[in-house]
Amino acid sequence: KIVPTTLVDDDDLHAWLGKQDITARLIRAIVVACKTVPALNAWFDGDKLVRTLHPQVDVGIAVDTEDGLFVPALRNADMLDARGVREGINRLRAQVEDRSIPPSELAGYTISLSNFGMFAGRYATPVVVPPCVAIVGAGKLCHDVVAVIGGIEVHRRLPISVTFDHRAATGGEAARFLKALLDDLALPQ
Repeated sequence: KIVPTTLVDDDDLHAWLGKQDITARLIRAIVVACKTVPALNAWFDGDKLVRTLHPQVDVGIAVDTEDGLFVPALRNADMLDARGVREGINRLRAQVEDRSIPPSELAGYTISLSNFGMFAGRYATPVVVPPCVAIVGAGKLCHDVVAVIGGIEVHRRLPISVTFDHRAATGGEAARFLKALLDDLALPQ
């Protein structure tokens, strides 16, 4: 039913100041991108061909366990600061691991994140789970040689994949979403 299409790019994190929580920064960047391009913070009904945009950003966070993948929802991520995001993720992860998470928290997210780079892999085509329209994938951090005026430098870079249902969003919308996400991630803080 889904027509998956993936855009990939590398984000340059060279400007980052100090140690930062990569997952919290990814969530913030997803929120910024969703506010900039609401088309990907949506659900799509393939039978009625109707896309529903959401004013809030509820991010499904992929949690890998010995029993398989769970995707709990970080509700109202657009209302959380970095500390709130981290606390929410830690709470959801703990509830998944001890199996105390309510079933209602494993559904209803408006977009999702797979931070597969924690294990391996630079790029992927994460699976879009209906009714969601999109999923963001974060690959393994790497150090790449980057051309700069007057020479070369080594920069820390983060591979990013955005997979979306092409029935529900255009390539232009997805590209603008990816650009907004990359622009926010590249900020120093």
